Amino acid sequence: MTERTTGHATGDLAGPVTGREPATGAVVADAAAERLRRWRLVLGGDPADGTGHALAGRDAAMDGALAALYGKGDAPRAGRDRAAGLGASAPAVARWLGDIRTYFPSSVVQVMQRDAIDRLGLATLLLEPEMLEAVEPDVHLVGTLLSLNKAMPETTKETARAVVRKVVEDLDKRLATRTRAALTGALDRSARTGRPRHHDIDWNRTIAANLKHYLPEHRTVVPERLVGYARASRSVKKEVVLCVDQSGSMAASVVYASVFGAVLASMRSLETRLVVFDTAVADLTDQLDDPVDVLFGTRLGGGTDINRALAYCQSRITRPAETVVVLISDLYEGGIRDEMLKRVAAMQTAGVRFVTLLALSDEGTPAFDREHAAALAALGAPAFACTPDLFPEVMAAAIERRPLPIPDAG
Repeated sequence: MTERTTGHATGDLAGPVTGREPATGAVVADAAAERLRRWRLVLGGDPADGTGHALAGRDAAMDGALAALYGKGDAPRAGRDRAAGLGASAPAVARWLGDIRTYFPSSVVQVMQRDAIDRLGLATLLLEPEMLEAVEPDVHLVGTLLSLNKAMPETTKETARAVVRKVVEDLDKRLATRTRAALTGALDRSARTGRPRHHDIDWNRTIAANLKHYLPEHRTVVPERLVGYARASRSVKKEVVLCVDQSGSMAASVVYASVFGAVLASMRSLETRLVVFDTAVADLTDQLDDPVDVLFGTRLGGGTDINRALAYCQSRITRPAETVVVLISDLYEGGIRDEMLKRVAAMQTAGVRFVTLLALSDEGTPAFDREHAAALAALGAPAFACTPDLFPEVMAAAIERRPLPIPDAG
């Protein structure tokens, strides 16, 4: 069985045959042929696949596109079990990119592009403008482009920025409205008042505060003190510091953090700071009005010094009790571990709400330093992976100082 069976969906290849009439000889034969066709496309046509099924037309073209990436080559590259049929020819790759966009849905195209970059070393071809124009933009492609930023010729940079901007705008449409709504509500609720308007009364807290005034004969509580929410004001209520690890494994997290940073910075009630780090620290706060500028201000790769980054963030905090610090890192610390933990403890003692995200991406649980994660959990700062869709809820809980909505480990 070839590597096509490792989870790369191929459009109409998977799933049972449906819509058939009650079994007749012809229908049974058609169903059997359809199953052979699908198995042949999945297995890749090796002599051992056992289907004996020949492909033609569109099926043959789909098979060719798959074989170019996942099929066996005559001369495998060193350190690889397979090589593909694209070679190093830019025109051949451009044609292949066009083919996969023709035959497969966008989500599958993105997976195949990612595999091509990883398996075939096609990253260098992305330095050519015509190649960038042919690809399907996604978060992982942005990460690859950012890692190539320093090597990118001037003729390619504008095209690269256009690709990155398209992804950023798509993410902003998906995430911005929900994030603003969740955090606006959290900011309003975080400001309690003893003289709320009728629609702003928090009845659960009001009843709890007035239980001693319960009248058994009337079976009711007479509230002598109302508890509610203050109306939103234009003043800054909370400060948020996003401290983002820009080591190579955190590429998707850097992209999402930049978009969220721009969204948070657009809210008048929040003062937002974005800090990225490897072994050095860069404060990109003054670029938050354009997340594309933020992304091109990062430099993916290199080491990690979380302690140094937290020291910088700590030095910029002016209102600890009103501050939320979000560390986004896989916690593979290259700096001084004990000092890192002391800084976290010191910030929490001062009143800072500290949140640790092992990743901010759509992928599953990432690789991370479990010892450091356990040490942070012991300090009351549990570390967990967070999807972009969950991030607004995490931030709302942090602002209101509620328990964080930590996903199940399973």
